[in-house]
Amino acid sequence: MEEQIIRKLNLYYYGVMILSLIALTAMYYAFSHGLYEPLDRFSQLGMAVQYIVIFDALITIPLGLYLVKWRKPEKPEQYGKIAAWRIMLVSNAMPLGIIAFYWMGGYRSMLWVAAVAAVAWYFTKPTLGKMEQEMKPKDPNEETY
Repeated sequence: MEEQIIRKLNLYYYGVMILSLIALTAMYYAFSHGLYEPLDRFSQLGMAVQYIVIFDALITIPLGLYLVKWRKPEKPEQYGKIAAWRIMLVSNAMPLGIIAFYWMGGYRSMLWVAAVAAVAWYFTKPTLGKMEQEMKPKDPNEETY
């Protein structure tokens, strides 16, 4: 049962990477072929996009990384749901940062936001060992699932 949960979580994990690669490829193609006019990063819309991407990363990355500690799962099914939320929360800034990077004509700060999300995404890699460790009760006398 645990292996099935890890396989399902791996679909989420690698699905986010595929989504980010699709965003990267599409935005690079559109940028290099002049399919849109780059957004001025000092315009009102440019500043709003920057704030959205940065605040999204500042809120969702720490929230996602500590989600399992806040909501201690008791059953493997609960762990699967919480870990899937963690993967999605932590990594959503990755495609957003990539899209904002190209939309603003190669504004490197947005690429750094995507890089921070990618590093955090790496720490959400689902494994059986991580699942066992995160589901282990703090008190050794407490029952496990």
